[in-house]
Amino acid sequence: MSAKHQISGYLPDERPPFWKLFLYALQQVIVMFPATIAVALLTGFHVSTTIFASGLATVCFILVTGRKLPLYYGSSFSYLPAIAGLMASEALSGYSLNEKIAVAQFGIVMSGFVSIAAGLIVNRFGKESINKILPATVTGPIAMAIGLTLAANALKDAAAFPEVAAASTALAGNMAWVISLTTLLATILFSVYLKGFWSQLPLLFGPIVGCIVAFIVFKTTGVNFFKALTETPDTLFALPIFTLPKPSWLAVAAIMPIAIATIPESTAHVYQLDIYVNDLARKKKSSKKYDIESMLGLNLIGDGIGDMVAGFIGGPAGTNYGENISAMAITRVFSIPVLIAAAIIAMVISCFTPLINAIYAIPYAVIGGLEIYLFGAIAAQGVAIMLEKKVDLFSAKNIAVIATIMVIGVGGQYAFGGNIPFFGLNIPSIAGAAIFGIILNLLLSIGEKKRLQKAD
Repeated sequence: MSAKHQISGYLPDERPPFWKLFLYALQQVIVMFPATIAVALLTGFHVSTTIFASGLATVCFILVTGRKLPLYYGSSFSYLPAIAGLMASEALSGYSLNEKIAVAQFGIVMSGFVSIAAGLIVNRFGKESINKILPATVTGPIAMAIGLTLAANALKDAAAFPEVAAASTALAGNMAWVISLTTLLATILFSVYLKGFWSQLPLLFGPIVGCIVAFIVFKTTGVNFFKALTETPDTLFALPIFTLPKPSWLAVAAIMPIAIATIPESTAHVYQLDIYVNDLARKKKSSKKYDIESMLGLNLIGDGIGDMVAGFIGGPAGTNYGENISAMAITRVFSIPVLIAAAIIAMVISCFTPLINAIYAIPYAVIGGLEIYLFGAIAAQGVAIMLEKKVDLFSAKNIAVIATIMVIGVGGQYAFGGNIPFFGLNIPSIAGAAIFGIILNLLLSIGEKKRLQKAD
């Protein structure tokens, strides 16, 4: 048998048979589900709308990029502190949930322009132009600050327990920690020890273990916290709750700059895809060259369009998902039709009421255990960005940029609740840190080449 027939897999422009296409698409939905749902639960956005938005944004992304980039759009954790902080701010006190979401939507839609602008710059001046404005010394610490600003929220949720009888209140805190720590450790163990396709699902399996433990704990304390699972819903299918953006400069200031932090992640995904897809093409003896790396600018434009589409109907901001890329790399299925089918399946699932009710029944302690891991991972990703780009941590310039971003971003969260008072304005800490870091880096870069030449 020839090597050509021994290699299985589908390139971006290839379409599997229908039954395989459906199974591959369902797998992609399963892979994106845990993280996308987690973002909805943590931000307070409607779960059904978030799932629907991820599917719709994926279809729009694929169409905008000319059906050449096999990427799935999902909700991003990078935006969590900005969105959660905005919705909990005093400025929105008295607003209903949908009104708060509408305000956040405006910032999400506007954040799409950042990615689109970055894409246009890359197309016009090359990818090096983005590296000058957003080097790893800026994007790395921003990602770290994003994760660390959420640390307190993670621990508060991990210690949360539903109201119980007076005789049991003394045990409530301990039981909450049992649930959250079990969820945390299970998720970590699954992520470390599972292999192959299963290694992509620790964010699903960990909370399942946590929910089983929570069920046992709640039984012993007399709390029927899983009531939503036993009740028959009024309807089997219902459309998601769609809301329209409400103009707010506060939302723009809080959310728009966060798009900066997603650019390196999205860029790395394109480079990964280029390697994986062309490796499969060579193994299949294909004469076609898939020049995915050259479409970096188009990818960023597609990401921005995805944010605008998701934000317009009531979904959180997002980016293309590394989890789905990993699933494609493992299965060697990079088919664009598979991703379109996955997006359609996600939109159908978002209308399935029993599933949405089951998601809302997840206890806070389970979510808190998951948050400890996820928020720390966001901070760790910032370190990874700097390591990947070989940032010189002994450079006075780099230390200055990294230090100021970290202190402004993290300090602003814990000292001022996320909004730093500055000359009569309330500046969101992450946004302020990002803007300050970009400006400081550009200023310190003036004459840098001459200084380095003299030092040599």
